[in-house]
Amino acid sequence: MLFLFATRFVRIASMAILGMTTLSVSATDMDPRSYSNIPKNLNFVIAGYANQKGNIAFSPALHIDNAKLETHTAVFAYARSLDFWGKSGKVDVILPAAWLSGTAEVDGKPAERSVNGLTDSIARVYVNLYGAPSLSMKDFASYKQDTIVGISLAVGTPTGQYNPEKLVNLGTNRWYIKPEIGISKAWGDLTAEFAAGMFNFTDNNQPFQGGTLKQKPIYNMQGHLIYNFGKGTWLAVDANYYTGGRTTMDGREANNMQQNWRVGGTFSFPISKQMSIKLNGSTGVYSRTGSSFDIISVAWQYRWGEGL
Repeated sequence: MLFLFATRFVRIASMAILGMTTLSVSATDMDPRSYSNIPKNLNFVIAGYANQKGNIAFSPALHIDNAKLETHTAVFAYARSLDFWGKSGKVDVILPAAWLSGTAEVDGKPAERSVNGLTDSIARVYVNLYGAPSLSMKDFASYKQDTIVGISLAVGTPTGQYNPEKLVNLGTNRWYIKPEIGISKAWGDLTAEFAAGMFNFTDNNQPFQGGTLKQKPIYNMQGHLIYNFGKGTWLAVDANYYTGGRTTMDGREANNMQQNWRVGGTFSFPISKQMSIKLNGSTGVYSRTGSSFDIISVAWQYRWGEGL
């Protein structure tokens, strides 16, 4: 149970890739154990690093080809487990920064872009509605998971670096809201999880080479198979699918609906009673728009609170 919150870090790391263009969003969530139960009144701080590298596809109308970008992302996050009227839950806030560089061909001519600064921050709240009562650290010692059903709501804020005269940015210059439902089922040391959510966007009124950018919702599904080795060590195999997100620029709809599959793995292990390390990697296996990138990350977590 030491590393439930550091998976938010992977989302932010992905955001530096997908959010850098105003055409996409961080739909690459791979968050194993998001809906697991944990003791109430615990605090978590997370610091991490991710590297993302690969090809990004843009709208055909922009005449941009062979876009190869690399991003280094640093993340700081805080989370707390809470009691929601007898149900377990948690809140987290994530503050990322990134360093991006890359090359592309614009109208047949080579171009470069290098930028660093803040990316869009995220706040999220989870509530487990079934199968995960709110428990103290003492009572949690005897808890055994069966089936958990939970919901969450994430809000992405336009706090990232953004220049409307540049196509590639670290921020998106808009808000998004993502409701999600998750199910977690345990069979001894093996747990299967599934979550489905939907990104809903506000308009970007300062897009590159346009007046208003609108985007339809992106529908996201993720699945995880997790094995618990005991004493805070676990391994997960992750899969993610997202679709939708077609954009409209000043009333002209683009042919850029997303359909993407990603797979990856996550490994977490403790280094003390209060600290743990998590390693994560993922890669694209199919993309309708031609985007293909890899992500690797490492994160450190420290926890404190009631009963520790």
